[in-house]
Amino acid sequence: MSAKLELLDKIIVDLPQDRNHLNFNFFILTIGTISIILLFLFPKIYIQQQIYFKSREIAKLKREYDGLREENRIIKSSVERIDFKVKIENQMF
Repeated sequence: MSAKLELLDKIIVDLPQDRNHLNFNFFILTIGTISIILLFLFPKIYIQQQIYFKSREIAKLKREYDGLREENRIIKSSVERIDFKVKIENQMF
């Protein structure tokens, strides 16, 4: 049993006593890595959001444009009917 205890004592002596691996340098490295990652991700996210909102705005304007074109077609047809009606009434008199 004493051989086992001696071996255990040697292992304990050889092991580093500093078990806290989260020192200040590791903290700075972690913060730096996260900062670099965010530095590259935020512009990408921002640009994607801007593209999304602009495409929504374009789609809205296109719907309005299509509606106005249809309304213009209906109004032209109505004006044409009225013009034809006026020409026929003028020919009668």
